[in-house]
Amino acid sequence: MNSSNLPLTPKTDRLIIITTNLIIMKKLIYLIILVLIGLGAYAYFTQDAVTPIAEDMMEDEMVEDVMDTEDEMMEISYMDISVEEAVTLIDENPDLIIVDVSPKYDEGHLPGAVNYYVGDGSLDDAIPTLDAEAMYLVYCHVDSASIAGAQALIDAGFTNVYRLEGNYAAWTDAGYAVE
Repeated sequence: MNSSNLPLTPKTDRLIIITTNLIIMKKLIYLIILVLIGLGAYAYFTQDAVTPIAEDMMEDEMVEDVMDTEDEMMEISYMDISVEEAVTLIDENPDLIIVDVSPKYDEGHLPGAVNYYVGDGSLDDAIPTLDAEAMYLVYCHVDSASIAGAQALIDAGFTNVYRLEGNYAAWTDAGYAVE
């Protein structure tokens, strides 16, 4: 007697449904297991192909980071120096060009200084006429102007630029001569 000849009763009907559901669930579980095994195998076998690419990308990024750091380190900047260091610089470098970038040049300035006021564009106008290879000491009566002046020289390609810390007031407070 086969199952198609069984009399359909609520009990046999329920048994057929349960058996059918178990078979479907069993097949679904097998399918899920096969998919998981396939995904695992795919990940395992493609790992070797992806890893060198990822490593190359990381290495390229590290090289770029190192190059950026070297570029930043190679950026030329002016050097802040104290009054004592400025006196030594002046004494040891007779060709040093002292630049007063303030509007108060006529009220007093360091001996031998030239005036290129940064606020009215005089410094910008003078830059093309100046020797970019020469050594410069920049100062003012306020920090912001001397910083702007020293940076303007650097931005124009000058490489030997010093800025007097404390500016004109530090110079006179230390008792050095002015003109």
